[in-house]
Amino acid sequence: LSGFDSPYVPGWDCHGLPIELKVEQEFGKPGEKFTAAEFRAKCREYAATQVDGQRKDFIRLGVLGDWSHPYLTMDFKTEANIIRALGRIIKNGHLHKGAKPVHWCVDCRSALAEAEVEYYDKTSPSIDVAFRAVDQDAVKAKFGLPGVSGPVSLVIWTTTPWTLPANRAISLAPDFDYALVQ
Repeated sequence: LSGFDSPYVPGWDCHGLPIELKVEQEFGKPGEKFTAAEFRAKCREYAATQVDGQRKDFIRLGVLGDWSHPYLTMDFKTEANIIRALGRIIKNGHLHKGAKPVHWCVDCRSALAEAEVEYYDKTSPSIDVAFRAVDQDAVKAKFGLPGVSGPVSLVIWTTTPWTLPANRAISLAPDFDYALVQ
């Protein structure tokens, strides 16, 4: 849009529980009929067939991209680059060791991605709060109503009411629509 060439490099996340579950359904769990290394090889083969099928579909649909050089998380070069980058992060002292909860599937014996975790519906607290404008005349001028009498307040809505005592400003987006209510 600004005159720059920004080629689209398609990419696929080739790791994860959905691939492992699909391979388990077809071949069984690792350790029962084959080793963990053989299981990973079967997962790699399955992921490659899925990537190839999706690539063909995207090309058929006319999606433009560098289809000959996709980004694949299972590519050994990609994995090596990740390890090298992690090494630089460690070398520069930017890695922090700490405790973090990991969602774990006992049946699959695997960590779960955030997208794979199902949560119960929960009601969150929310509140509408009116904040009196500090510069009344400036707000009236921005809305094109300098002749409006009376105080001007801005109303916000939040699901984190406990953060209100720390609030210091309200931000307005230039492309959003706002209502002026009396």
